Amino acid sequence: MGFFSSTQRSDTQLPIAVEGKSPQESLPPPQKVVSALITPGITFKGAIEGEGVVQVEGVVEGEFRMTGAVIVADTGLVRGPISADVVRVAGKVEGNVTAREHMRLEQSGTLIGDVATASLVVEDGGRLNGRSTMIKGPAPEPELADVTVTDDLQFGPAYDIEGE
Repeated sequence: MGFFSSTQRSDTQLPIAVEGKSPQESLPPPQKVVSALITPGITFKGAIEGEGVVQVEGVVEGEFRMTGAVIVADTGLVRGPISADVVRVAGKVEGNVTAREHMRLEQSGTLIGDVATASLVVEDGGRLNGRSTMIKGPAPEPELADVTVTDDLQFGPAYDIEGE
């Protein structure tokens, strides 16, 4: 499979040609699952922006600005910020992530950076080394550097459970 692909990846063999048709004509129409695939052994340097689903199985050194999803497979590595509607990490990401709808850090995944998302799932074993900020639905990307951390939390008056 090439550097980028507009069809779903298939590890099965191609069918034998039917009489009068090439093997490609015998195939059913592909289901569009992954818009672009960066395969193992490939290192891509630069910004990736667009619409669709990008799956990273190799290395990306640069920025993602996507409408759609970014999937970092267990063999994948991304060095740079990711901005997308949905982000799934089973490999490693070194950079901040903005997932406007949902972020999933799988048990084999590592995120070294801050995450801003409307919905965050970290599976048992997943490693998040950074801060998380919850945003409301699809909204403009928050500036993570402007987040204020307070160490002096205050609570209301203490109440006795038994009413004494």
